[in-house]
Amino acid sequence: MRQFTFLFFIGFLIALSSCRTDFETVASSGDLKFSRDTIYLDTVFTNIGSSTYTLKVYNNSKNDITIPTIQLGKGLNSKYRMTVDGMLGNQGKIFNNVNLLAKDSLYIFIETTANIADASPKDFLYIDQILFDGGTNLQKVELVTLIQDAIFLYPKKNADGTTETLPIGKDEIYGFYLDENDPVNGNELIFTNKKPYVIYGYAAVPSKKTVTFNPGARVHFHAFSGLILASNAALNVNGTISTTDKLENEVIFEGDRLEPDFAEVPGQWGAIWLTDGSTNHKIDHLTIKNATIGLLVQNNNGTTVSIKNTQVYNSSNYGILAQTAKINGENLSINNAGLGSLACTYGGDYKFTHCTLNNNWASSSQVALLVSNFYIGAVPEVKNLTAATFNNCIIYGSYSNEMILNRKTGATFNYQFNNCLIKFNNTSNQYTNDPLYQFTTDPVHYNGIIQNMDPKFLNITQNKLNIDNSSAAFAKGNTSYIIPVDIIGNARTTPPDLGAYQNKPFPPKK
Repeated sequence: MRQFTFLFFIGFLIALSSCRTDFETVASSGDLKFSRDTIYLDTVFTNIGSSTYTLKVYNNSKNDITIPTIQLGKGLNSKYRMTVDGMLGNQGKIFNNVNLLAKDSLYIFIETTANIADASPKDFLYIDQILFDGGTNLQKVELVTLIQDAIFLYPKKNADGTTETLPIGKDEIYGFYLDENDPVNGNELIFTNKKPYVIYGYAAVPSKKTVTFNPGARVHFHAFSGLILASNAALNVNGTISTTDKLENEVIFEGDRLEPDFAEVPGQWGAIWLTDGSTNHKIDHLTIKNATIGLLVQNNNGTTVSIKNTQVYNSSNYGILAQTAKINGENLSINNAGLGSLACTYGGDYKFTHCTLNNNWASSSQVALLVSNFYIGAVPEVKNLTAATFNNCIIYGSYSNEMILNRKTGATFNYQFNNCLIKFNNTSNQYTNDPLYQFTTDPVHYNGIIQNMDPKFLNITQNKLNIDNSSAAFAKGNTSYIIPVDIIGNARTTPPDLGAYQNKPFPPKK
């Protein structure tokens, strides 16, 4: 009982001291210390808010002090805003008489929303300062942000005050049709490399129209946004080989958060959706990053979707999800997806050559490759898998079995793997007698299979699925299926390497 009384008394004293507000202070003497002298708020698009950045302010003296003012240099006109130890101050710009205990610290959180017109016309930087105190005690912390101009595409307001939407079945979603005669943007069906594009909601390509992305086009999708190709609409991505690490000629689809912390975050936006009946799609040198589903292809009107030299990374659900589709894929690199890097489902007709499919997602339900001829709940539930052919490919990842073949009776299920590296350990022996996975004894479906050997990718977490000559995929390809150059334009030798990348020596580790 005495122990309980003692603990209660100590707790009471702590609570009492934490509520103390009447301590005596002295004026700040200009000796504050800061966690950073300059805060670089990473690149933002015009009029889009930044992430929140942190500055820690230290009072290393033996005295409790009062800082007369903490304010932004441009005062109430600044495009930055702050909170100081949870206080909002005057519009988040000016704070008066801020107390700071001896040997203690406080947090300042900084954000910005600025327009390109606010930035310097020479370097597009928007700068300000956080000023602490004044006169001889004045101390400063610099604030710097790069503002990037962009073309913004979004649903317009209707005359009755409602917002433009798109009909999807019986539903309406937040979205709009791209207009080839838009009074502000001109032809919205042609994306150039002059400025990046930022899309809010789903941008739809009207029926019988083609959307074209020229080399170097950069498209940034806001949360819950994407691109939809309507029936009889076509997608034409015309990226080309780049000569520098800036990927100057690659077409890139990604989210609209430009800060490094968001560079590899999955699920930042929706999908590129090639809907039932869309047609004549051609994709070359496209990078898709951080989507929910990178590319969703549904029953593309009997024409073949041509996908070449394309990378799909960090998709929260699927990298490419195909349903009764017809796809020819060459030099594809797909890495990390919550459910599947590549899913060829509900039948269809597929051919993939020199593709690297990898999945290291931290979930036991993920696979690098899923192939099926059914869709639960659909009518009919099964459809013919006319062909699913994989030549000179790598199918790998962090789990024991990185390939699933799901077959139901009532529809054809044709598949073939030629000269592929496949990770399939069958550790539980549940597939030992399964006729779908007889890698060494079924020459009709499997030829030249390398099983469970490490391709030794350069850096999986950075989506660098390159290989060198120590890889198990080195020189194991079949020349009958060779694509003369790899995904980044390197000439393939004979016999070729498996996967999307021709081997090159790795750069030395730093």
